[in-house]
Amino acid sequence: MNTAQHSEPTAPIDAVQALLADTGVLARRLREVLAELSERPVKLDELIRRTAVSRRTVEDLLAAAGSDVDAADDTYRLTADAAERYRARFALDELRTPAPPDDEALELMRGFVAGGPVPATALDHVTATPETALRRAEWMRDNYDLAGARVLCLGDHDLTSLALGLVVPSASVTVVDVDERILEHIDTVAAQRGFAVRTLHADLRFGVPPVLEGWADLVFTDPPYTPEGVGLFATRAAECLAGPHSRLLLAYGYSPRTPALGHKVQQELLRLGMVFEAILPRFHRYFGAQAIGSASDLYVCQPTAHTRKLALRQAPGIYTHGPQSVEALEAAAPQEFLAAVGERVGAPVASLREPGWSRPIRPRQGVPVFDLRADPGPWLLRMLLACNAERAGFVVDNNHPDITSERAQRALSELVGAKFRLRLHRSSPDSRHAVVVTQLRADDSVAGFLLRRAHGKVGNIWREALIAHTEATLTKREARDRVAELARDGDDLDLRLIDLPRHRIADIVRTAAA
Repeated sequence: MNTAQHSEPTAPIDAVQALLADTGVLARRLREVLAELSERPVKLDELIRRTAVSRRTVEDLLAAAGSDVDAADDTYRLTADAAERYRARFALDELRTPAPPDDEALELMRGFVAGGPVPATALDHVTATPETALRRAEWMRDNYDLAGARVLCLGDHDLTSLALGLVVPSASVTVVDVDERILEHIDTVAAQRGFAVRTLHADLRFGVPPVLEGWADLVFTDPPYTPEGVGLFATRAAECLAGPHSRLLLAYGYSPRTPALGHKVQQELLRLGMVFEAILPRFHRYFGAQAIGSASDLYVCQPTAHTRKLALRQAPGIYTHGPQSVEALEAAAPQEFLAAVGERVGAPVASLREPGWSRPIRPRQGVPVFDLRADPGPWLLRMLLACNAERAGFVVDNNHPDITSERAQRALSELVGAKFRLRLHRSSPDSRHAVVVTQLRADDSVAGFLLRRAHGKVGNIWREALIAHTEATLTKREARDRVAELARDGDDLDLRLIDLPRHRIADIVRTAAA
């Protein structure tokens, strides 16, 4: 006799939970519907009006709740038994109890900001007030379900990530920034306070770390206020959004005297297929930026189905000041300049190659020379990690932070010493520039093995390095266990070396060398 196999029917409350989970950070809106249903009978049109949730979504929620809802006289209400269970499982009571002002959190934020790095004008840094950073985190908490959510801060000079650590400790926050000082400061504070905040390095002109593609439920960014800057940051944010229920939160301000600039920036967002769900005027306040009234608006942007397919032109000049500004892009290097560079690298140089480290650089012939004249500071190290040429040259500004002092030169040489021998030619080929020449060393150390393979996962490459360079025979498991013992931060083992902040790269290289 054949017995038909029947799966147990899903309990209504489990079906509701699955619906909320599928909605991601927007589930808070559905919880508000449930909170209304738990308190009193309510008509469908009133339920929609009070919660501002679409009729189709409310109907889907009522269908999922099924027998847990009493429907009578054109009204809906959770049954008495179900209301208690729903309140407990979905934390409905917290929706009815506004969080009080947190004076302690504000004082901590003031300390975080005061202890952080000074603004870098060349990177368009204008510091938001501590109150603003905290307001951002509280607004995200009050409008989205952030428990277990993944929040990405694209650039974080204002330390919004630390405010999230204070306000929503259950959220998983990642910071991407080009400024090594900011990443180290955030790492230090997060470690001291036990915040779930990780930091990664990237210059968005050259892409985002692959681990972040399609990762984020929310992306927050306060980009350079040029159309190119906003367009680039929004493009990278679009690459990182997890799906249709994800959102981009963007700070932008312009002077009422120049509405054409505001229009041009908004066009960049529209060109990405973004929809403006809300624009909250004068939400952010700054120390400085008086041309825009020391304030900017909060844009809440919803991606459309086309957002991730749309490509926006990536201009290397995205800032409003300094050597990387839109107006400061330099023309191709003249022949006399190239000839002088060739004398330093010991090979003819027909042209300078553009920077970029998204993939390993393995030239098949010749001596590549890279144009790092617009380097704000971090590019040189990243290019040294990416490049595996026998010999190469890098043209930088004569005041590049890695070569302006003996101490800085020694720190760079020690960091990449297991991979390259460096020769530094300051004030050459002219008084404004310098040339860094590299010679590849033999691959005979664990640290050198890691540095040559900076685009692989640290844990995997380190394991292979131990197997290749340890006298005793190690199995893969033994090598993996040894790496886990050595690593100061186990989470770094799943990331690429080239995406880590400089201070964590240095720590891994020192540990591997020892």
